[in-house]
Order: sequence, then C-alpha cells, then structure tokens
Amino acid sequence: MALIKAFFPASLLTWGVAGIRGSQGMRGGVLLLERALIDGHVFFWSWPLFFVATGLCWFLVAMLTD
Repeated sequence: MALIKAFFPASLLTWGVAGIRGSQGMRGGVLLLERALIDGHVFFWSWPLFFVATGLCWFLVAMLTD
C-alpha cells in the first residue's frame, strides 16, 4: 500500500523537476528528459527520475506509517 501512496508525490516531483530542467533547455544527460505534446501543451517527463523519486517516496511513506 505504501508503494501506491508513493506514486502521487513521486509524479509531482518528477513533473516539477523535469519541467524546470526541460524548460531551461536541458534535453539529455542522466535524466533522459522526454518532451511530450498533448493537445497543444508541451510538458517534460523523465522515467529514470520517476523511478528514483518513487523509491524515495516509498521509503518515506513506509517509514512514516510504521
């Protein structure tokens, strides 16, 4: 259950960091930013960052609920 609870803050963290870094012109590197265009809106996403953020948030949620 802690993993499911961790998805929301991890996605917000990923969206925020990737959005800031992507809008500044960063395109590659370790984050592997992807530029997506949905209905005329551009946003950036990073799967490696999402997995790391999910692990971090999962750890924090698990530690707080015990």
